[in-house]
Amino acid sequence: MKTRAVHPRSLAGIAIAATAAVALSGCVQSANASSAGDDASNGTTNLTVFISGDTNVQALWDGSLIPAFEKAHPNVHVSTSIDLHGQHDAQTQANLTTAVKADKTVAYDLVDAGWVSTVGKAGLLSTVSASAIPNLKNVPEATKRQGGDAAIPYRASSVLLAYDTKKVTDPPKTLDDLLAWIKQHPGEFAYNSPASGGSGGAFVMTVLAKYLSGSEQASMQTSYDKSLESKWDEGFQTLKDLGPSMYQKGVYPNGNDQVLQLLGSGQIAMAPVWSDQFITAQKAGTIGKDVAFTQISDPSFTGSASFLGIPKTEPEAKKQAAEELADFVLSSKGQQLVASAVSGYPVVPLDSLPKSVAQQFADADPSTLRLGFQSQFAADMNAAWDAKVPQ
Repeated sequence: MKTRAVHPRSLAGIAIAATAAVALSGCVQSANASSAGDDASNGTTNLTVFISGDTNVQALWDGSLIPAFEKAHPNVHVSTSIDLHGQHDAQTQANLTTAVKADKTVAYDLVDAGWVSTVGKAGLLSTVSASAIPNLKNVPEATKRQGGDAAIPYRASSVLLAYDTKKVTDPPKTLDDLLAWIKQHPGEFAYNSPASGGSGGAFVMTVLAKYLSGSEQASMQTSYDKSLESKWDEGFQTLKDLGPSMYQKGVYPNGNDQVLQLLGSGQIAMAPVWSDQFITAQKAGTIGKDVAFTQISDPSFTGSASFLGIPKTEPEAKKQAAEELADFVLSSKGQQLVASAVSGYPVVPLDSLPKSVAQQFADADPSTLRLGFQSQFAADMNAAWDAKVPQ
C-alpha cells in the first residue's frame, strides 16, 4: 500500500478573515483604558497573558504557572486570553503594529506565541535584559539569540530519534548512520508527511540539510531566496530512494500522533518524534518504557525555543509586573512546572533543577537546537516533497 497524505484545506478561510477584526477589535485601546484594570485602592496589578496556541498551553498558565506566581506575588492578579491554534495570528500582529505606531497599549501584557520573535525583531516588543529579568542570565546565549533581544525563551522542544530498545540496542548516532539503518531494516522506520506534522518535517529538513553548505543552511533559516531550492535535488532523491524501506514500503503516516501510535504498538522500531509529545505519551502510558530517545548529529534534527514578549507600549508599572512574571517562569520552580505540565524541556541549566527533572531531559540540550527553514522555504519544501517523494 502506498499513500500520499491528504492535506485538507479550510473552507472557512473567508469567514475567519471577515470575523477576525471583530474578534480582536478589543485588542487595541488607549493607555488610560489599559491601566483602568488595576485596582489602585488595594495596590493590585492586573495582567493578561495572551496565548496563541493550543489548550495545553493555556492549561500550563491557568493550572500551574499563574497559581504559583500569584501565591508568591499576592498583589498581582493574572488572567489568560487565548487565540486557539493561532487562527487570527495575522490580525493580532496587524493590531499590535497599529497600536505601537499610534503609541497605544493593547489588551494584554505578556505574549506567548510562535510569532514573538518575529514581532520582537520588528520593534513591536520591549527589549529585555537580565537587569530587569534576573533569571534570564541563566539561559544560554545560543538560545537567547534565536529570538532576538525582545524575546524571552521559556521552554523548548526538538525533534528526537525514538527507538524501541527491545529491537535496537545501538541506535544511530549520526544522520548517515540513521540512513544506513533504515535501509538495513526495511519496514521498521516511519516519518509522517512533512505538511502533516513537524516531526516528519524535521526529518525531511535534516536530510535536505545534509547536502547544503553552512551558509546555505543559515540563509534558509533566516531569509527567502527561492533559487536556493535547486540545492534540494540530491536530498529529495535520497528521500525517494528510502521509500521502499519505509513502513509498509512507502506508507507515510498523517501527523505526529500516528507516528507515536505506530511506535507505541510496536509496528515500527524507530521514528523521529517531538520531545514534548513523546514524553507526554510516555507519562500517559501510550508509549512504553522500552522506547527511548536520543539525538543524532551531522546534522541534528531541528528544534526551537518558545518565547514570551512584552508589548512595547506597556505602561511602566505593568511592564515591571510582567517582567516579574517572566522572571518567575525562568526560575527553578517555574521551569519545573513547565516540564511537568507540558513536557517542555527547560531553558536553564539542568544542574539548577531537581535530579528527577535533569535526568528526564539529559539527552535534550536546548542550547544546541538547530533551527528549521524559514516559513516560506518550509511551505515550498512540503509541496516539493508531495510531488517528488511518495511513489
